[in-house]
Amino acid sequence: MAEGLVKTYGEVRALDGLDLEVPEGSVLGVLGPNGAGKTTCVRVLTTLLKPDSGRAEVAGIDVLRNPQPVRKLIGVSGQYAAVDEYLTGFENLDMVGRLYHLGRESSRQRARELLAQLRLNDAADRPVKTYSGGMRRRLDLAGALVARPQVLFLDEPTTGLDPRSRTEMWQVLLELVKAGTTVLLTTQYLEEADRLADSIMVVDHGKVIARGTSDELKAQIGGEVVEIVVADSERIPDAVRVLTKFGRGAVTVDEHTRRVSTSVDGSSPAATVLVEALRQLDSEGVTMLDVAVRRPTLDDVFLTLTGHAAEDDAPADGSGVAGSTSGKAGSTSDTNAGGAR
Repeated sequence: MAEGLVKTYGEVRALDGLDLEVPEGSVLGVLGPNGAGKTTCVRVLTTLLKPDSGRAEVAGIDVLRNPQPVRKLIGVSGQYAAVDEYLTGFENLDMVGRLYHLGRESSRQRARELLAQLRLNDAADRPVKTYSGGMRRRLDLAGALVARPQVLFLDEPTTGLDPRSRTEMWQVLLELVKAGTTVLLTTQYLEEADRLADSIMVVDHGKVIARGTSDELKAQIGGEVVEIVVADSERIPDAVRVLTKFGRGAVTVDEHTRRVSTSVDGSSPAATVLVEALRQLDSEGVTMLDVAVRRPTLDDVFLTLTGHAAEDDAPADGSGVAGSTSGKAGSTSDTNAGGAR
């Protein structure tokens, strides 16, 4: 839970009165572009950063007043895998267990359990430097799970992964949630939020601009989306003008595919809107390669709410979490929070 979180970096307001709540045993997806404040929010909630104002609790414990008890209850996996590539997968997890003072046998047993759970058994005794990117991310997640955290923070956990590795990671996360883990997931992959999150909040420039379930957010921009692919890129402005006339909200353009789309508000059937648009474009001599009517996606939601794609913004908050922190055993160079060891 967080209320009124504010954090500034010079003139950049990374968090601007942000509020959130994650019910126990659920997944909250925090969706937003680079620089929106997602990672800053995670760093505050995981005791790695002090906000300028506001308050936050994890599992009912005040993050600012009692950071040490919070660290014993949480696991964190950041944007980059924090593993020692010269150790084996087993040795990495055994080391984390020892940092938690689990004892020799308990640490070794927990390491083996997690290697099996994360489907890394076959590579358990290989140096991590021989692992693929997806394997390293799974090992990093395993490190965050060593102490069986009540709450798991995942800061863009599948960044840089290929589609297959991303799908494998999603399956692992779904299994964790099914077992009762509470998860706060930040991502700029809209499909990831759609797949994993029970509820979603959209953040832009440090503020929550929308929240709800995936279906509720999609309903905000209308029931269906009309798409037109033009043959000649020079006629894209004509398609934009026509869809602006017949559609609702922002018209989005993919210059590479020459795809122009807009949502419809339901006052007229989407098929009717499409037919009217096609008639006018045909009368103006615009050749079309493809047309379609589909349900809105979270991409459409984000574009409508913010006016840009989720990947458009460059990082602005200076808040990247490089690596993972698993409660008190994690590592950080943030002196404001006193570390997370």
